[in-house]
Amino acid sequence: MGPVGQKILLLLVAGVSLSLTRRPDQYFHIVKSATKEWQKINHKSLHSAIQRLYQSQMIKCVDNKDGTTALTLTVDGKERILNYNLDNLEIKKQNKWDGLWRIVIFDIPESKKRARDALSLKLKNMGMLAIQKSVFLCPYECKDEIDFVVEFFNLKPFVRFIIAKDIDIALDLKQKFQLL
Repeated sequence: MGPVGQKILLLLVAGVSLSLTRRPDQYFHIVKSATKEWQKINHKSLHSAIQRLYQSQMIKCVDNKDGTTALTLTVDGKERILNYNLDNLEIKKQNKWDGLWRIVIFDIPESKKRARDALSLKLKNMGMLAIQKSVFLCPYECKDEIDFVVEFFNLKPFVRFIIAKDIDIALDLKQKFQLL
């Protein structure tokens, strides 16, 4: 799937997000980001991308009585969006560190080894540092990102998120994260 197809799926998710959010500040954020992406799309490319998404069963089209056509995500389309979001997920570095350590610990049974390995790899790829086999640490705000990853891999009962002020290896960690 090309970049235009990905943008279409993301725009459809923006529509779903608008319908689910209750916070007015989130409305403006969603609309602003969706508008930027919409303006970047070439309309000829848009038409062919919609056709390909329809053929691949990522979206379904419904003709309305007023002559318009509604595009909605299928279950496959929603899963694909989750994968795109997961692939692009990263922890944003803050300009000024707040002095808190975010720690993710987990004890995942052997029966979920693949999910455990995928979680470890994703935490590393997001910028977290493994300080033990099942303990990862980061100095930046990342609760939403961690919650998303844990939900995606269906590991919520096995994962804990801790915010700590002090840690005995702080000096070493500050050097690794270039916080000094």
